Amino acid sequence: MVVLLAIALGACTQRNQDMQDQMAVDAIMHNYEGKVPGASVLVVRDGMKLIHRAYGLADLESNTAATPATNYRLASVTKQFTAAAILLLAEDSRLRLDDPIRHWLPSLPGTDDAITIRHLLTHQGGLIDYEDIMPGSTIGESVPADLAQQLRDIDVLHLLERERRVYFAPGSAYRYSNGGYSMLALIVERASGKSFQSFLHERIFRPLGMSHTLAYVRDGPVVTNRAYGYTEISGVWRRTDQSLTSAVLGDGGVYSSIDDLARWDEALYDNRLLSDASRRLAFTPWTKTDDAQVDYGFGWRITGETLWHSGETIGFRNVIVRYPKQHLTVIILTNRNNPEPYPMALAIARHFMRR
Repeated sequence: MVVLLAIALGACTQRNQDMQDQMAVDAIMHNYEGKVPGASVLVVRDGMKLIHRAYGLADLESNTAATPATNYRLASVTKQFTAAAILLLAEDSRLRLDDPIRHWLPSLPGTDDAITIRHLLTHQGGLIDYEDIMPGSTIGESVPADLAQQLRDIDVLHLLERERRVYFAPGSAYRYSNGGYSMLALIVERASGKSFQSFLHERIFRPLGMSHTLAYVRDGPVVTNRAYGYTEISGVWRRTDQSLTSAVLGDGGVYSSIDDLARWDEALYDNRLLSDASRRLAFTPWTKTDDAQVDYGFGWRITGETLWHSGETIGFRNVIVRYPKQHLTVIILTNRNNPEPYPMALAIARHFMRR
């Protein structure tokens, strides 16, 4: 009888704790509730989902609610998958991290001779920002989803082929480069003989059971449970789901959900996907960034206690924050232009750190 009472009391205490946790997260995410662009939130510790919730709408026009299975465009959170693809090819001896990028992309100009794959992974290549030299309308302008003029990774290469300058000598400085990760996607294709989206599917998403995650292209599989992006303009939410750069894959083209990202997060603790050596490379603070408190690895921002990355593109703001020593991760995916969810993720993490 005493044992049964202790079990019952323990279960009651756990339910109370779960309710307090949920209320704390709900308070942080309250602006995403209702008939507004939404969010999906995951808190996982020691492989257990402590928070697994969604708020608001994935599609305002159809009044479709966001769920934990909703797939958002990850924007620059994609870069960790691009980096993982490069590391897998290095494990396969299909490329070397210190290969000059012109070995794989020989149409680039001679001014890029000294840039290596490692430089691109750490944003130390000095490539000119393709967003600043692309033709067309204002950067970030919303465009129809089927716009034929959207840039692809190969178009970024063609833009960079015409440049005869770099920002700095490779390896001498840091400058965040979407174009560098676009070039990495092309290197994945040339080293593997597969399309970038196929390589990610075959070597990362399918092995990890991330069955609804994909690098989205118009002529490929559709995004199921898709969230559409929005921007608040004069107090009204307007769909701003695509821009001229939305079809560039290597720097930001992956769609995923918190359900699938939970599998990705867990795989980063062991060698089920990447070897111990590859994960050490990814999580090494190779360079200082423009934030004195943050270093950069291979597709990851690194602080003293966290591995994290945000993703910002028109209509979407996302973040993943991992605390490896505590085996704690917070992921927030949103389908609105503002605000950035990084401060909210830190506030959620602080709540669970106090427990």
